[in-house]
Amino acid sequence: MTAHSVTAARVPTRVRTGGPQDDGPKIVEHVAGWTLVVVLAMLVTQLGLL
Repeated sequence: MTAHSVTAARVPTRVRTGGPQDDGPKIVEHVAGWTLVVVLAMLVTQLGLL
């Protein structure tokens, strides 16, 4: 084995740090985002800020 292949074999490919999952359902985030936009628009309208 060469020095490069030995070093590459010891380095983990990907370390998980406990952050958000990459393979989660994107539709949930999309719906939650648009729900927040609608609620904010309703609040602005009710308070007469626009």
